[in-house]
Amino acid sequence: MAKLDGKIALITGGTTGIGAATARLFQAEGAHVVVTGRNEATLAAARSELPGIEVVEADQADTTATRAMIDQVAARHGRIDVLFVNAGIGQFAPLEAVDEAFFDRQFAINVRGAYFVIKHAVPVMPDGGSIILTGSTAGSAGMPSASVYSATKAALRSFGRTIAAELGPRNIRVNTISPGPIETPIFGKTGMSREQIEGFLDGMKAQIPLGRVGTADEVARTALYLAADATYVTGSEIVVGGGLNEV
Repeated sequence: MAKLDGKIALITGGTTGIGAATARLFQAEGAHVVVTGRNEATLAAARSELPGIEVVEADQADTTATRAMIDQVAARHGRIDVLFVNAGIGQFAPLEAVDEAFFDRQFAINVRGAYFVIKHAVPVMPDGGSIILTGSTAGSAGMPSASVYSATKAALRSFGRTIAAELGPRNIRVNTISPGPIETPIFGKTGMSREQIEGFLDGMKAQIPLGRVGTADEVARTALYLAADATYVTGSEIVVGGGLNEV
């Protein structure tokens, strides 16, 4: 039997990159998958490239829209068995260049938005469900120009612990995946030029014991483990970074 046979899985930020790779894998393992996105072009592409997967528009920064989206999923499917809180942005700037809008936008999506996705989803999750958060190795490292982004990811790691403790009596497991550098479209949204991105990745490869950037599929397989197999794992962080920060 497929590992997620008959399960309802909601993946925020599921139209590209890690989210899309996880959606395909969850679907292959028997789940009915709903993905969210906020960009019209990527939503349209996902509807074409993710056949059989339900694609809905929702901006994680808009908590009212998030609640309406979750209500819609619950009305249509009755429950959410697996919640993968994957939507997020990453923008980088040195301290002197950060303004309030730069700060607030990342916290609105990555922290406040993620928290309220969980808050609104939990009432429609059956006991024994699984919540997965996308953190980052940046959340536990001191990276120049990443002070805001890193702080948002550290907050998600904290949510993974505290919400796991709160939902333990319902046997809802809450865990965090913290990827290292992964080849996904997010690099094109950082504000860096292609030359800067390539320089960043080359520098990271030199620090990664496995000597390469990871793939979205490798993160997706970790999400499947947490959703289906890790029945005695909660409050934990799995680093998918080729040994970055670990060795």
